[in-house]
Amino acid sequence: MTSEDKVTFKARVWQWAKKLDVKVQSIMLRSMQNKWASCSSSGRLTFDTSVLELPIHLQDYAIVHELLHLQVPNHGRLWQCLMQAYLGDYESSEQELKKITSKQQKKTCK
Repeated sequence: MTSEDKVTFKARVWQWAKKLDVKVQSIMLRSMQNKWASCSSSGRLTFDTSVLELPIHLQDYAIVHELLHLQVPNHGRLWQCLMQAYLGDYESSEQELKKITSKQQKKTCK
């Protein structure tokens, strides 16, 4: 992961924020133990540094997932509909991330 990777990723977050019309206060990349990303109600987004190693479509899933929480704080029907509207078949990306997560957990448990 280079500083250029971080800059490129953050630029994509800003682009998605503009597209979704949400206000972002800050974007951080740091090591997180149990999550791909999180957001605060004030618009602070934090992404795990390993997100940078994911394919672009999974990065987009993580980005849009968190940004939509700035509008919809839960994973209810509205949030699901918005995910579908912006990413199409987002459920397949969600499943792909779960598989990656379970493989990573197995590696750290050995």
